[in-house]
Amino acid sequence: MKRKPFLEELERRVILFDGAMGTMLYDRGIFINQCFDNVNLSNPRLVKEIHAGYANAGADVLTTNTFGANPFKLMKHGLRDSLEAINYQGAKLARDVAGEQLYVAGSIGPLGVKIEPWGKLAREEARDAFREQAQALLNGGVDLFILETFSDLSEIEQAIKAIREICNLPIVAQMTIDEQGNSLYGTATETFTYQLDRWGADVVGVNCSVGPPSMMNALEKMVQVTKKPVIVQPNAGNPRVIDERNMYLASPEYLGEYAMRFIKGGARLVGGCCGTTPEHVKMMEKSVRMQSPRKQMFVVQLPKAEEVEAVEPVPTAEKSRFAARLARGELVTSVEIVPPRGSDPSSVLEAARRLKEFGVDAINVPDGPRAMCRMGAQHLSILIAQKVGIEPILHYCCRDRNLLGMQSDIMGLAAVGIKNILIITGDPPKMGDYPDATAVFDVDSIGLTNMVNRMNHGLDLGGTKLDAPTAFHIGVGLNPGAIDQEQEIRRFEWKVDAGAEFAITQPVFDPQILLDFLPKIQHVKIPIIAGVWPLVSLRNAEFMNTEVPGASVPERYMERMRRAQEISKEEARAEGIRIAREAMAQCREYVQGFQVSAPFGKIEYAMQVLGALKEFGGEI
Repeated sequence: MKRKPFLEELERRVILFDGAMGTMLYDRGIFINQCFDNVNLSNPRLVKEIHAGYANAGADVLTTNTFGANPFKLMKHGLRDSLEAINYQGAKLARDVAGEQLYVAGSIGPLGVKIEPWGKLAREEARDAFREQAQALLNGGVDLFILETFSDLSEIEQAIKAIREICNLPIVAQMTIDEQGNSLYGTATETFTYQLDRWGADVVGVNCSVGPPSMMNALEKMVQVTKKPVIVQPNAGNPRVIDERNMYLASPEYLGEYAMRFIKGGARLVGGCCGTTPEHVKMMEKSVRMQSPRKQMFVVQLPKAEEVEAVEPVPTAEKSRFAARLARGELVTSVEIVPPRGSDPSSVLEAARRLKEFGVDAINVPDGPRAMCRMGAQHLSILIAQKVGIEPILHYCCRDRNLLGMQSDIMGLAAVGIKNILIITGDPPKMGDYPDATAVFDVDSIGLTNMVNRMNHGLDLGGTKLDAPTAFHIGVGLNPGAIDQEQEIRRFEWKVDAGAEFAITQPVFDPQILLDFLPKIQHVKIPIIAGVWPLVSLRNAEFMNTEVPGASVPERYMERMRRAQEISKEEARAEGIRIAREAMAQCREYVQGFQVSAPFGKIEYAMQVLGALKEFGGEI
């Protein structure tokens, strides 16, 4: 008998989806360093065998082997040009097995790159990528689309829009959740359910990440806020690491029992995710045939996600003493001191005390500069604030933390009184002492600026209202000497749009580069603080020129350092300080402050440079 349209059939009975394609491919010898989606082309017989296993187990819907077949993930495997073929073939293989009796769902997963406001990829670019994949699946003959394992609401919205631009086939939209039922970005179950419903998904639900009990808790919340059919696809329990492999130990009987509970709880569609096999689906099929979905008698309408009101942030001038000076248009000064290599902060704290007495406004504390292992910048900043009484400007980089860890850090820093934060992407680990260390880079500096600004408005990443808003004075980096000036300006504009309130430049060795750059960003109305690095030797100058990203010492200054070095190392150091003072003199009228580095922790060099401000008739 030929199948009815999917949504029509769904009105009549519970629908059973299949299980984990990835799990089955791995068990058949396709290892995780390979592109699972490309098996559609390299070993189509294997993919059809797996589909047949799920069909024989009783699945009503076969899901295409195309979860990661989008432009960005395929590009990592050198398969970008095979996108259309992989997706088309994925749909055809599932259709060959499904015939006219079963349904084929075109699987689309996250892109694997962050989209705005958390990442560089524009929403329109994301939508284009989803549209390209969806069109190839549509050409292959899918009956519906399933959006799987999304964490970011903004990303799944673009996927839904992309599909709606090319067809009216049913869309099953699923978020992945943590043990508390929130998305992995922290969005509450009720919030993402409402939004998926509002954006036009025909079926809403959850899949992956957790086992049946957590999914049951999420289901109970979902059915209260949507009239749309709800789908639940748990993992086969929470994975356990055995011999360096994730093993899913939930038995088929266990998932079969929970399938019955899901249906009694209001789910209209059930299936499996990671770790589920045809044996699991077979046991779930028994529950599906035994039970009828509970009729929903009412719906509790929760507030719309956008009705969670952001609070007015603390005015910039009230965020910190440093912010207040900038707001008044006064010249500010700071000195950058690198955290110590060990756990003893005494030398840094003493240096901070001397700089405070000297009249410096703030201490810049870099976060793992050049990816080297040092005392944590957060802890050192707290010690400086509490023991010295001068405000730190904490550099916070994206390299080492995921999004949830970043949010936790930001809330903790607000609680202990850190007020000024400079958000940077961070140097990759391969630059530093531990080239085999791994980086996280969940977001770049633009996405993190968005996140901190959002928290300043009283909302977390998932749109949930915080108990109290943060009040950070947000700074960002700026590189006037960037090779791609247009890209640097564009990223700077995005940072300001995201909430940046001041910027600190890379070290300025050639003042003319900065003076030529500033008119190009004059439309961006935030204070610019010029970075200054006093060269202390010819070797130091050569190092800055070749090893430090964004730094460039002009040849005329290199020649001055060579001549001075020939006289003595003391003369070279003095020449480097003269060059730095000259840079300050030329830039003074065009910037609102200076950040002076203290090479090798020698704050005397920084103080000698800053002493030039008194000669200009100003104050430190």
